[in-house]
Parts: sequence; C-alpha cells; structure tokens
Amino acid sequence: MSESPPRPAYRRVLLKLSGEALMGSQTFGIDRAVAAQIAREVAEILALGVETAIVIGGGNIFRGVAASAIGMDRAQADYMGMLGTVINALALQDSLEQEGVATRVVTAIEMRAVAEPFVRRRALRHLEKGRVVIFAAGTGNPYFTTDTAAALRAMEIKAEVILKATKVDGIYSADPVTNPDATKFDTLSYLDVLDRRLKVMDATAISLCMDNKLPIVVFNLRTHGNMRRAIMGEPIGTTVKG
Repeated sequence: MSESPPRPAYRRVLLKLSGEALMGSQTFGIDRAVAAQIAREVAEILALGVETAIVIGGGNIFRGVAASAIGMDRAQADYMGMLGTVINALALQDSLEQEGVATRVVTAIEMRAVAEPFVRRRALRHLEKGRVVIFAAGTGNPYFTTDTAAALRAMEIKAEVILKATKVDGIYSADPVTNPDATKFDTLSYLDVLDRRLKVMDATAISLCMDNKLPIVVFNLRTHGNMRRAIMGEPIGTTVKG
C-alpha cells in the first residue's frame, strides 16, 4: 500500500512580510519579479490546503519612525507609513491574482474604494473559503509597528504560527552581514529574544506571542521553497517558542 503524502504542520498561518522584501535589489519601491515570486510560493502553500493570511510592512515606500527622527510628528508619519502598506498590499494582491489566487485586501483604516475594512468574522470567512487575506494599514494606530499588527491579527484569526520572512536564514546573535562571528540560533524562547534584545520583532509583538503561546518561525524568503518547508514543519531558520 502506498504511503500518503506528508501533511502540512499547520492548518492556518500568518505570513509577515516586510516592505523591504518587495524591493528586491532596488533601493525603493516594488520589484514586480519579487512580488510574482512571493505570489507563486504563497499559491504553492495554499494548494496544500493551508489557510493563509499576510501582514505586510511599508518600509520600501515610507518609514514613519525614520521620518519622526528628522522632525515630523510621529503620529502623522505613522499614518503615512500605514498608507504605504496599503500600496504594497494592492501590489501583492495583483501578483497573487495573476497566479489564480483569490485574494482580499483588508485594511485597519477604512478606504472602501480599494479594500475591505477589517471585520474579524468576515476575514475568518474569507480564510475558510480558501482566499488569501492581506492585512494592511497595520493596527490602524500610530506608535505600533506592523510586527505588532502581525501578532495581533494572528491571534484574532487563530493562526497556529507566524512565519516571519526575512533576508537572512534565521536569528543571529549579531548582524551576520557585518559580523562574521555571529551565531545562528535554531530555537529561542520568547524571553531569550527579549533579554538579548534580538531584533527579530519588536518587544510588543514578542510579548503578545509569548502571552498567547504563538510560535514564530523566522526564515529566509530569498531561498526558493523555504515557505513550503516552514509550512511542512521542516527545521529551517529559527523557531521562537515558549
């Protein structure tokens, strides 16, 4: 009797993408080829029957923290950053739909002409129907990052894991780009991340995940197939858990 194919380790996931992930090798904006590659990998995990939500940042277009550091009002700058995440969400939606994936962009700030306002039960219904839900505009509040938005939305939709896509293959003791002696961690506890001030997600997001026992898998988005490997529970990147 033939063996049944391996099953995904998770039924419902939240993928956290930075705005910079969409830049590719550019210094600003959206690289269409990169967006298309991300869309193909998301389509692949969707085909496994995994319900998929995405939270995307806006750092490739506008970064509120950087603007406030040079004198702009922080709340105003953060609202501008939230609008940048909507631009990215619409670009990613277009790439996903070109792959034949049904997608809904859901925003924390109402702009009904381009996206749905966030209603938790409606978002859950989209996921149950096999649609990818892209959460944009962060939490809708200034002073909160899209990392915190990812943790919050993951809890609200009862995701089983946050997949944090980055430019490196996990969490290191220091920046591996500038420090060749940096050590990669296979697993870490939430308290380790907080105590060591490791810059994987901000402290508010890590605390939210810790309080709700939500694991975080940090992996390299640039390695083709890593998203699927993370979904299947293969030991890639770094896992943050209790």
